[in-house]
Amino acid sequence: MPNLRKPAVAGLFYPADKNKLIDELNLLLSITDSHQEIKKVFGIVVPHAGYVYSGRTAAYAFNILKHQNIKNVIIISPSHREYFRGVSIYDGIGFDTPLGPVLINKDKADKLVEGSDVIFKSTKGHNNEHAIEVQIPFLQSVLNDFKIIPVVMGDQKKMYVDALAEKLLTIMDDETIITASSDLSHYYSKDVASEMDSLVEEGIKNFDIENLRQNFEMRNCEACGEGAILTLMKAASLAGIKKSMILNRSDSGDTTGSDEEVVGYLSAIFYE
Repeated sequence: MPNLRKPAVAGLFYPADKNKLIDELNLLLSITDSHQEIKKVFGIVVPHAGYVYSGRTAAYAFNILKHQNIKNVIIISPSHREYFRGVSIYDGIGFDTPLGPVLINKDKADKLVEGSDVIFKSTKGHNNEHAIEVQIPFLQSVLNDFKIIPVVMGDQKKMYVDALAEKLLTIMDDETIITASSDLSHYYSKDVASEMDSLVEEGIKNFDIENLRQNFEMRNCEACGEGAILTLMKAASLAGIKKSMILNRSDSGDTTGSDEEVVGYLSAIFYE
């Protein structure tokens, strides 16, 4: 297919072999299934490291989506390898994975960029970015017949967060959710990481956007996708969503056994 974005991190962040990928996803989802049913999910926060490190934490959130009627997933990620001003919506027809292609909802993508000075269609930030890609196989495992709107924030300043959050409301409906892709603190000791990551957990749990934003700005805590998290929270608040729940928090030391330099992970949901 033309303009179908090929996998960039298959074989690195998750198995490139279809059957091995299915087996790993099934295992992660089976060990994290709480059988908890939420009436209506507005959005989720999930990590984007290799599945061996953060897949279990992410699976807690994706399990919740099995019980939802979802036809569109807006995936918001930071740009790890390329800085640019504004917000880039992938200018193509979809993303390919070892499980097959997932198409972009062109109508919703077009509506997002319509009339905006800061949201545009482009391949900027998308070519080698892993933060969107690693979410798609999970989505393919828990949803049927869905499309995506892949969003990369080249700059995560407040002006872009606010602009994107307001625009997202123009394409939200009962069959659409937002996925904020983000890891937390990077390469601190486990104790320091836990202290920092607890501030992100507290901000999400208390649905306190401004306090969390200030903590990010003062570097009291970290999240590579802080703009994605704040955008989801802002959009949820504007939509009248009042509930949030932390599902799981972990760090890479839980896998490696080393507590010297860890990366933090968290999954959460915003719901009615």
